[in-house]
Amino acid sequence: MSESFQKSKKEFRRYTVTSALPYANGPVHIGHLAGVYVPSDIYARYLRSRGRDVLFIGGSDEHGVPITIKARKENVTPQDVVDKYHYMIKDSFEKFGISFDVYSRTSAAIHHETASTFFKKLFDEGKLQEKENEQFYDEENKQFLADRYITGTCPHCSYEKAYGDQCENCGTSLSATDLINPKSVLSGNKPVMKRTKHWYLPLQDYEPMLRKWILEGHKNDWKSNVYGQCKSWIDQGLQPRAVTRDLDWGVKVPLEGAEGKVLYVWFDAPIGYISATREWGEENNREWEPYWKSKDSKLVHFIGKDNIVFHCIIFPSMLHAEGSYILPDNVPANEFLNLEGDKISTSRNWAVWLHEYLEEFPGQQDVLRYVLCAAAPETKDNDFTWKDFQARNNSELLAIYGNFVNRTLVLTHKYYDGKVPARGQLTATDKDTVSQISRYPEIIANSLENYRFREALSELMNLARLGNKYLTDNEPWKIFKTSPERVETIMNISLQICTSLAILSEPFLPFTAQKLNNMLGIEPMMWDDTGSIENLMPEGHMINKPGFLFSKIEDETIQQQIDKLINTRKLNEDKDIPENEPFKKDIGFDDFLNMDLRIATITGAEKVAKTKKLLKLTLDTGNDTRTVVSGIAEFYQPDQIIGKQVVLLANLQPKVIRGIESHGMILMAANNKGELAFLHPDKVINNGGLIS
Repeated sequence: MSESFQKSKKEFRRYTVTSALPYANGPVHIGHLAGVYVPSDIYARYLRSRGRDVLFIGGSDEHGVPITIKARKENVTPQDVVDKYHYMIKDSFEKFGISFDVYSRTSAAIHHETASTFFKKLFDEGKLQEKENEQFYDEENKQFLADRYITGTCPHCSYEKAYGDQCENCGTSLSATDLINPKSVLSGNKPVMKRTKHWYLPLQDYEPMLRKWILEGHKNDWKSNVYGQCKSWIDQGLQPRAVTRDLDWGVKVPLEGAEGKVLYVWFDAPIGYISATREWGEENNREWEPYWKSKDSKLVHFIGKDNIVFHCIIFPSMLHAEGSYILPDNVPANEFLNLEGDKISTSRNWAVWLHEYLEEFPGQQDVLRYVLCAAAPETKDNDFTWKDFQARNNSELLAIYGNFVNRTLVLTHKYYDGKVPARGQLTATDKDTVSQISRYPEIIANSLENYRFREALSELMNLARLGNKYLTDNEPWKIFKTSPERVETIMNISLQICTSLAILSEPFLPFTAQKLNNMLGIEPMMWDDTGSIENLMPEGHMINKPGFLFSKIEDETIQQQIDKLINTRKLNEDKDIPENEPFKKDIGFDDFLNMDLRIATITGAEKVAKTKKLLKLTLDTGNDTRTVVSGIAEFYQPDQIIGKQVVLLANLQPKVIRGIESHGMILMAANNKGELAFLHPDKVINNGGLIS
């Protein structure tokens, strides 16, 4: 190995590796695995194979509004919900080989204590701001409403079921007060505004630190998607962020006068990494603080791209404010994985669920690990297809890796009764092959050290390809009788390659590596043992009976999975038409008269840049020419609607949308599938004609 690489591995004494805490309101799917858990497990296993002191942390995120909503829908307690999915997720991870050193949960007492202590220290040191403001309140249920407990009409695209934090139709981030006609999810009533007190983390105070630490310190070593998102947030200017909420499920705010308030889930969840470490320390009689507070420890967060701001901006600001913790050295966030060309959706059941895969493909954990790493969305969104899954198994794992190992071990038993033959004089081809084998540990390690997991896996398969080619080119089966000494050398080198594969495969394909070790009759070896190929498999060692590392996946098996998805899509499309929205509460005639509804004609239309759903419309109202931004681009092309007469809510307060001042709203009708259609008169009406 190179001197520089030898030095790099000694840079840190210990490694703290965290994986995003899965939300305990549903099972784990392949999007979670590809984005977070497969790469983090590969990295942790690699570190262990190098003899490094590594702590790999996982756990369930069990607080927040989605948990309480699910509990309310199922008429159970939030604890019932999180208990069900915590144990389901934990069991799936264990069976899939995700090698957590600790898998904890944020409903645990040790977490509540840790999070409360963290909050209290920031409060006592004056690092939190106390503010009073008005928030939505449901008078019938006597409860303040979190963002997800409020729905209403999106001010950007007129979608009537937008949430208080985001419109899932046009994707725009919202505040609950942005919604038109907001209503409570709990009662269906219009909420009122009521004053409440909360505590805020003043992120703006940490902007200089974040600029120096991220924008100057990690410009060249963080992934471009992570660095770019951080830079955008910081350049826009950071604002105070509430760390408490009015809820009854979560970590109670440890202050007098804070009854009915809990820590905001984004504040308490990352502290779950720390409380899990404390739990591990107590269970193993180990000191936990060095993994979080020693400068010779390396902290790495594995997350999806939707968690970048929390792990790169907010949590580091919290750690810095507390004062005794190290900051993450890297946050190698991945993009999203799609399924058969469509976005994975838990609500539509458009997913490959881990617990179902483990039942339907018993003993084939490594096939999924391999495919998800090979197709990992490291730099951009990627797609999982069952045909690709089959092809990678049959054409790569089976035909290259498995074929080489099986031929080598079968021939060793056939020619030498399973005893490793001696190596004789090496040809130029032999020497070149041995030289190439010796370089792979460093090549693969360098890729892993830089979080390039797809590249590392590709190099592992190149080693298997090298072995396959070496065995095929030298054809020992043809020269066994005429050149027995030459065959001994060929088989010896082939067995060295098999042993190297067993060592280097462990982070990626742990079940396969164990099978191969068993066939070779060896105990698992460390990564650095591969530095000298001559010492891997000694002459005279007895190998065990060979078997198959992989099996062919038939078309019928894949078609069953495809049919399963087709049926899922059909069920989604053929669901019973939902009931129409109930009528809203009666209003007075004066309320109606306050709405200025007019006929207008569209005289111009164009798409709004960098959006999928917004059109910029120019309207002739008869009284003026004005601009309205409307979320109808999915249903109408600009050139199709010029000249159409529409119904305009003319006295809606102007609002800037994507840098465009929109004055008014086009009224549309929506069917139960969410498809929009214009409302227009059945004969031409003068522009500005009043609707009454």
